[in-house]
Amino acid sequence: MPDIENLTNIQKAAIVVTSIGAENAAYVYKRLSDDDVEKLTYEISCLPYLEASVVDATLNEFYELCLTQKVISEGGVEYARAVLEKAYGAEMASKLMERVSKSMQTKAFEFVRKSDYKNLLAIIQNENPQTIALVLSYVKSEQASAVLQELPKEKRVEVVERIAKMESASPETIHSIEETLERKFAAVVSMDLTTVGGVNFVADILNKVDRGTEKHIFDELSSKDPVLVEEIKKKMFVFEDILGLDSMSIQRFIRDVETKDLAVAIKGSNSEVAAALYANMPQRMQESIQQEIEYLHNVRMRDVDEAQQRIVGIIRHLEEEGELVIGKGGEDEIIA
Repeated sequence: MPDIENLTNIQKAAIVVTSIGAENAAYVYKRLSDDDVEKLTYEISCLPYLEASVVDATLNEFYELCLTQKVISEGGVEYARAVLEKAYGAEMASKLMERVSKSMQTKAFEFVRKSDYKNLLAIIQNENPQTIALVLSYVKSEQASAVLQELPKEKRVEVVERIAKMESASPETIHSIEETLERKFAAVVSMDLTTVGGVNFVADILNKVDRGTEKHIFDELSSKDPVLVEEIKKKMFVFEDILGLDSMSIQRFIRDVETKDLAVAIKGSNSEVAAALYANMPQRMQESIQQEIEYLHNVRMRDVDEAQQRIVGIIRHLEEEGELVIGKGGEDEIIA
């Protein structure tokens, strides 16, 4: 029979949900992703018999974490630490603070993510680039893309650069900006302790903007930080995105890829990508690569990543030369 130390977090969540009743559980379910609902439902169905003491301990732990999050949100990190230390002692307070800071999912600027991008633009367009970058780091990538395209060209580039180089923002900074913006949005929002911005987020944004906007940003940013530009580009088209290319595009870039790189890349890829590549090769080439793969043993993932990245580089180069097209957002039409 398991005790609380042996329970996983998802099992503890299942215990909490089963303890609050069907009506409250349904309320919780409505606010979870489909994937989380599936995982939680599976754990609930698999829960073993538990002693009352284990259930009570789990519910008490959940209450402590909720209380910790509430105190942090309302009073800030240092205030919360002082309160918790008085209530539970320094060691327990430290553990609770650490767990909550890693698990808090309520992001700052929640009201912004629910706003139409035009309203968002009207609110932040006159703010300084650092503030705009911080706010856009919290919104959906579709919203950020739309706002980015409407900003003046000079400010647009600076905002992208600041988002890409952003790693984290202190609760104090976020709280200060929220207070300024809430006068315009007339909303009260909660703080966040999670990482924001970064290269991945910028890549996600730029994958959704039109070609003209992307080109301008990269041209301007290249003169300031070419290393950052290359880092962003590497994130914008991954090897698995080959599945989104048409047959002619796949056949085109295959001609420029070394056989060994194809073999190593395919060995480390999933079956769908491998099938798409094989389907667009001449029969003799396919047989040759399959034979080479049979002799590949103990291939390091670093070698796979490097081979796949070289192929991605070829694809992006061919796209820049106009020899193939990667599907993108924007208004451009493709004429066959």
